Amino acid sequence: MPINLDTIRGMPYFSGLDDSALAAVSRYFFEKKAVRGDTLVFEGAPAEVLYFVVAGVVKVFKTSADGKEQILHVIRPGDSFNDVPVLGGINLVSAAAMSAAVLNGIKKKDLEALSKEYPRIALNVINVLSQRVQEMIELVEDLSFRNVSGRVAKILLEHIGTGGGENPRLTQQEIAAMIGTAREMVGRSFRTLEEEGAIKIERNLIVITDKAALRKIAGIIE
Repeated sequence: MPINLDTIRGMPYFSGLDDSALAAVSRYFFEKKAVRGDTLVFEGAPAEVLYFVVAGVVKVFKTSADGKEQILHVIRPGDSFNDVPVLGGINLVSAAAMSAAVLNGIKKKDLEALSKEYPRIALNVINVLSQRVQEMIELVEDLSFRNVSGRVAKILLEHIGTGGGENPRLTQQEIAAMIGTAREMVGRSFRTLEEEGAIKIERNLIVITDKAALRKIAGIIE
């Protein structure tokens, strides 16, 4: 199925290209579909494809020797993953679908060829990689400077705060993997946030009852 030019135009890698260049880029894309739990990228394997999420949600994560998972990013429609590895050579992380997902992919060799033909793409790549560095710094700050309840509050604001869009229903184990703690600590944090009046748990669903209080606990300044 041909990829829409407006879809490509909205991808940071290809912003600023004219229609003829976008049409040339579109010929290199392919579509991939996945169901929840499908592994899309394996840590340690050769990095051969850059993926863009069209629909659904994908998690990017690392796994320790004893099987502990640390989720680094949750990727939603319009964003990409495998950016750094595909420009390097080896997948540094794994990626798996958190829901049914539709992806657009472009092979490493094709992206390299397009970057040589269209210098604007090379400049866009630099901007994307700069954003990835900022995201990693934010993750380090979260793990270093926020307590567990603050990290849980931030996750809730990011993933269920709007009540719409592509928001996966996260399990306590997945939240624990995102903030670098044990599942039991997430459960305790839920109880703390409920006692503070920031959230309410109804039939295993979390409802934000006081967004301002949740932002304060998360350490987010208005």
